[in-house]
Amino acid sequence: FNLLYFFYILIMTSTSKSTIEYLQEQSSGLEDILERNLTGNDLEEAWRLIYGNRSNKLNFNDNIIKSCNENNIEIKGYHINAEIEQLRLPRKVKIAAIQNAIVEPTTSPINIQREALHNRVGLMIELAAQAGANIIGLQEAWTMPFAFCTRERLPWTEFAESAEDGPTTKFLSNIARKYGIVIISPILERDESKDDVIWNTAVVISHTGNVIGKSRKNHIPRVGDFNESTYYMESELGHPVFETKYGLIGINICYGRHHPQNWMSYALNGAEIIFNPSATISGLSEALWPIEARNAAIANHCFTVAINRVGTEIFENPFTSGDGKPAHKEFGHFYGASYIAAPNGIRTPSLSRNKEGILICEIDLNLCRQTKDTWEGKKKFEKLMKNDIKTKGQIETEINNIIINESDEIKIQFEEMKIKKEKFQNKLKTKFQYITSTFPLEAQNIISKIEQVHNNMNITLKQEMEQIKKIINTVNNEIVKNELEKFQSGIVMELI
Repeated sequence: FNLLYFFYILIMTSTSKSTIEYLQEQSSGLEDILERNLTGNDLEEAWRLIYGNRSNKLNFNDNIIKSCNENNIEIKGYHINAEIEQLRLPRKVKIAAIQNAIVEPTTSPINIQREALHNRVGLMIELAAQAGANIIGLQEAWTMPFAFCTRERLPWTEFAESAEDGPTTKFLSNIARKYGIVIISPILERDESKDDVIWNTAVVISHTGNVIGKSRKNHIPRVGDFNESTYYMESELGHPVFETKYGLIGINICYGRHHPQNWMSYALNGAEIIFNPSATISGLSEALWPIEARNAAIANHCFTVAINRVGTEIFENPFTSGDGKPAHKEFGHFYGASYIAAPNGIRTPSLSRNKEGILICEIDLNLCRQTKDTWEGKKKFEKLMKNDIKTKGQIETEINNIIINESDEIKIQFEEMKIKKEKFQNKLKTKFQYITSTFPLEAQNIISKIEQVHNNMNITLKQEMEQIKKIINTVNNEIVKNELEKFQSGIVMELI
């Protein structure tokens, strides 16, 4: 034992990693620690306090389990049920999260790296489909290493491909069609129709193999080694929700999970399931990871699927983090731990921190409305915000009337919302000043018309957005038009 311990210390001190960092990478996660150290009632009580009621396990046939074991893939499955209703049938759907590591070294040719990931993840998708999954979500930028930390344009931009007919979409379309499944495929997109601009994009592929649409990353981190703005910027697509055979889906990519309004915007647009494909490492975010997607599910009365890649990726050239520390060749340990959370606060156990895996959960989408009915307060506001008949003035009056009859806690929250709205209005004014000062001839008259519509309380929210869109479409200058569309998006967020 002493000799082994000596060699262990020798190895550890000869590397750049601390003992703590090494042990963190080896840890399989909180659930494993609980299972190894607690038993019986103590284990069940710890579980209840941390995760809510324990989800029932989903059984897989022996062939699925055997294939996963042979390919070193962890597989877990659970049920999250809703109450049986008298007038509605259950809406059972099996959703899956897949977390994986890169296959080839980051120095291998681009086509070799991508093909290896296609083969590996393709196998995992097929196993999930054979296990009954209807909707399968993949991790952020799954076809490549998370190389944005390097700040090198080449060779990494060569991974960018068309969302509609690139090699990855074609590859997954065949699998989706074969099994009748919906696939969420986050890739590095090159928009060839618009100056070859690069985006961080999630492609939604239907059960027929056709592309339903795409969603792009709304919030870009600019901290530490997250040098993503070197490659792409924030989405201009807003918060799209996609109607699939199995349910309404939104995709909140990675860093967007830190922004509650981002989740809320997808939910207000009708999402029943919000996927959060991510690539995040040990450190500050790991303590937040089990909380954020779960909290979003509770706050927005929907299911959330948090997916993170796994493993440590080494790059050829050292890079720095802007923190004064020496250059290094790795970003950090991607800790996996993918999980699924329900609107009533129940969540599944996580996948491992250090192993590739498939997580499948059979859910009942009726739970979304059942939870809304339980938490009546938010339902009232949602009804008003989505109302296409009542004018903005009528909605404002009704909200004020609701607040009068609510608890002090709700009143305080509403006052906080009003303060946030005032701050946002000030930002809009700043944006207005920027546009009119930069493009005085083209924009001033148009902005004046937009403001006039925005301040009209005798029209509905839908009518306002339609009228503003018509005004913007009259602009010929593409640069001005682009700025005005951003201005319009700001107005939408203010209304939300």
